[in-house]
Amino acid sequence: MDQRTYNQYCATARTLDLVGERWTLLLVRELLTGPKRFGDLQKSLRGLGTGLLAARMKHLEQEGLAHKVTLPPPARTPAYALTEAGRELGPAVLALARWGTKWAMGERREGEAFHPGWAVLAMEAFFDADAAAGVRAVYEFRVGDEVFHVRVADGAVDAGHGPAQQPDAVIETTEDVFADLADGRSGLADKIAAGDATASGDQEALRLLGTLFRRPRPASRHRQDA
Repeated sequence: MDQRTYNQYCATARTLDLVGERWTLLLVRELLTGPKRFGDLQKSLRGLGTGLLAARMKHLEQEGLAHKVTLPPPARTPAYALTEAGRELGPAVLALARWGTKWAMGERREGEAFHPGWAVLAMEAFFDADAAAGVRAVYEFRVGDEVFHVRVADGAVDAGHGPAQQPDAVIETTEDVFADLADGRSGLADKIAAGDATASGDQEALRLLGTLFRRPRPASRHRQDA
């Protein structure tokens, strides 16, 4: 595949030469939460064909942003992981998520794919470090067939796929309800009150959950500035 370039001696342009092609940053997004097998990437990125996925991963490898690894037991299967350079794209991806939540999300469109596991990065993007000062809590989310967790430790956050060890609070709901939460029109407390979600565990940890993660308030890109 030919490498397209903006042909500009500019850091922004050079970066977009590397990751500006369609699907590339989404592949980085997937790998930011840990190594993924080829099939895992296909499953998460519906619409990305096998040939194009292979080409994009080859590009990321050639440019030193990803490399092949072998997953530990019991999997022992080939996978892809980000290099140091690839991982340092994390803050940029989180910043795009925050910007998109405010200016681009809106309501879910018909046919749009949604995976609850994408919330792993969203939780990091929406984390309020100041509100988390002095707080230590572990949350486990069970959404449909997916499980992920978030660990808060005195102003720091660590989110990942899979169950938590000794969670302080567990939140459980369906994929459709969780997708509704993603658009920001209703909160978790509303879903629990309606019986669409359940929450168990330490009540103080549950009470703090809404203060530790702050979703940007949606705004219109077409609003005229005063």
